[in-house]
Amino acid sequence: MCLNNTRQDRMQHFTPEEIQLLHDASMKILSEVGVEFNSAAAVTIFEKNGFKTDGKKVFFTENDVLKALETTPSRFVVKSRNGDKNVTIGEQNYVLLPTGGASNVVTPTGEQRPTTFADYQTCCRLVQTSDQLDMTGFLMVQPNDLPPQTAHLDMVSANITLCDKPYMSATSTGETVVDSIEMAAIVWGGKEALHREPVMVAIANVMSPLQYSGEQAEVIMEMARYRQPVILTTMVLAGSSGPISLPGVLALQNAELLAGVVLTQLVGPGTPVVYSSTSAPMDMKAMTSAVGAPETAKLASGTIQMARFYKLPCRTGGALTDAHYPDAQAAVEGALTLSTAVRNGANFIFHACGQMGGYISMSFEKWLIDEELCRILRNMLTPMTITPETIDVETIASIGPGGQYLTHPKTFQQFRNLSQPVLFNRKDFGKWFDSGAERVDEVATKKLAERLEGYSKPPIDTGLEEALDEYVQRRKALRS
Repeated sequence: MCLNNTRQDRMQHFTPEEIQLLHDASMKILSEVGVEFNSAAAVTIFEKNGFKTDGKKVFFTENDVLKALETTPSRFVVKSRNGDKNVTIGEQNYVLLPTGGASNVVTPTGEQRPTTFADYQTCCRLVQTSDQLDMTGFLMVQPNDLPPQTAHLDMVSANITLCDKPYMSATSTGETVVDSIEMAAIVWGGKEALHREPVMVAIANVMSPLQYSGEQAEVIMEMARYRQPVILTTMVLAGSSGPISLPGVLALQNAELLAGVVLTQLVGPGTPVVYSSTSAPMDMKAMTSAVGAPETAKLASGTIQMARFYKLPCRTGGALTDAHYPDAQAAVEGALTLSTAVRNGANFIFHACGQMGGYISMSFEKWLIDEELCRILRNMLTPMTITPETIDVETIASIGPGGQYLTHPKTFQQFRNLSQPVLFNRKDFGKWFDSGAERVDEVATKKLAERLEGYSKPPIDTGLEEALDEYVQRRKALRS
């Protein structure tokens, strides 16, 4: 019997003709409109390589783009400090990271308070104890109690010492990246080691429409000089910083990102680049970004397809929500955006846990709830092994009609292979009610305390930690 096993996914899959239309539109934007780089050093690099410029504006041909894409890897490995938690990014491999950028923490009572460095350290400890998160982020929260000019030093140091998973570098300016490189060199035995393999990643943000700030251009160039991975990120707001049309957004952001790809390869051929977007519609009533909207998921799917066309690793948003409390809205929006990213093939998923309020706030309770979502998605995407042994017709035949499998030896042998939730309830109503009738966010509050109590700082050479601290204190003194 012959069956049609053509794979079907009801989300829109662009045809080759549609992808080509988007590509051609981006090439037209790059060659006729251009992209502004507000960095004299970046413009000079383009000019020395024969690019047409007009002041800060740089123009690109299709050949320029294709040449850069020849040296960008489709997959790369980021080394961890202890060596056994390395991560692979690209092709079929993906990593999950926590949220970032929040300036407020949502309390269990629904209020907001300013984030602190202690909150940042809590984030590091939660990543270290997580069975779902693969890396720490940078600026997981914005510490309001640290001087802005030196806060990145404390955060990068915390990433390295409180957690031994791969991490993200500071990315606000080229100078903060230089500090990140110096600190990485302390840990990995010199700057030459950085040329040999990636040990951290940095996000460089596009200033839509069609601009790179001087600071972000410096981030790109500094990272590329050491062949450290750059996540080029655009957040076009449909109807505000970009066209209201979603295909127009895809074409615009594609042009922006490809311009950044070219710069990375001019500075450091072979530098890994992640094609990244968190584009979303502008809510015209509230005049805010609507990151939990269905259009955000559609743009994420389109972004992943364009990245695949260029054979680049891709980043889109994680469990994104506009909600201000870990309630049903947060759960629905977060599940849809995260599942879209994971199922459609994103490779680097930032904001997988904890994001709230359109990036303005975060919740530790939602962080743990989102980890449960990550756990479910990983399980869903783990393929079944279909063999005569797993089908096991013999057991089915031995039970026969009307029998039961509960006491069968195979059930006792294999029942632990079935998933068990960490936070979610599966008790019947009576047992749930009698045990306290706790909502999942209330369960998360208790689990949070247990997680942090069970944290153990990962081993690190005393000399390395002292060298890092000495560097941090010296740089702080210079900037004070």
